[in-house]
Amino acid sequence: MALLFIDADMPELPEVEVTRLSFADRIASATISDIRVGKPLRWPLGIAPKTLIGRQVLGVRRRGKYLLMDLNKGLILWHLGMSGSLSFSADGLITNELPQAHDHFDLFTTQGLLRLNDPRRFGAVVYTDSEASVMAQKLLGRLGVEPLGDEFDLNNFHKNLKQRSTAIKNVLLAGDIVVGVGNIYASEALFLAGIRPTVRSNRISRARAEKLRSAIVSVLTRAVIKGGSTLRDFSNADGQTGYFQLEANVYDRAGQPCNKCSGLIKRIVQGQRATYFCARCQKP
Repeated sequence: MALLFIDADMPELPEVEVTRLSFADRIASATISDIRVGKPLRWPLGIAPKTLIGRQVLGVRRRGKYLLMDLNKGLILWHLGMSGSLSFSADGLITNELPQAHDHFDLFTTQGLLRLNDPRRFGAVVYTDSEASVMAQKLLGRLGVEPLGDEFDLNNFHKNLKQRSTAIKNVLLAGDIVVGVGNIYASEALFLAGIRPTVRSNRISRARAEKLRSAIVSVLTRAVIKGGSTLRDFSNADGQTGYFQLEANVYDRAGQPCNKCSGLIKRIVQGQRATYFCARCQKP
């Protein structure tokens, strides 16, 4: 049986945060006026759509790669899957358009239309009564600390790395130590920290863990500023693409010279995902 190899341009934490920032302020305080549900997504909505009409949007938060839309009663969890994107129109440009083939969820509000487009339908829109509900905990309960928050401290990070014996790149992608460091940004952070992606997690010293922690924060912060990465089809809720990929040091640069030492960037496969690194700059 052939192995499934995944090297997709899926939205990662910066792309989700950029999406949130592009519409959160504009939809805050809006009242839900209607809902259209298209083809089934990864999980069912969990409530009769019409039940949500009349509820108010209090705000939009992010947890890892999930967007949490707080309502005056309950909340809606949004996930972009591998190829999903949200668009928001406050001027009726898409409000009056018929949904296209891959438009699977429309949230009509008094301040505009929020629409989920997802060609592969791995995304999700899920209603829960609270963040403590069974479904919310199933989706959010095992997520690691937020890398851009104060809780991402060196002591706990290094302690948790010491408890894993698998390759550091795979540990970062697992998301249960620190959340949201996806494939693109794990490769970039490991390059900045000078750590080979194949190094076992429990071999990383405290000093190297500090370099890695700082690199993760730096890379993700920079990616948010640059609007995320657009390798194929990512855009924010205003339709704007990201530019972080234009300054990537290693990701998707196999065979090209390293920006630091001029050695050639290598590509390997780890856990069915492509990994890019410089063998000279990143030590085992």
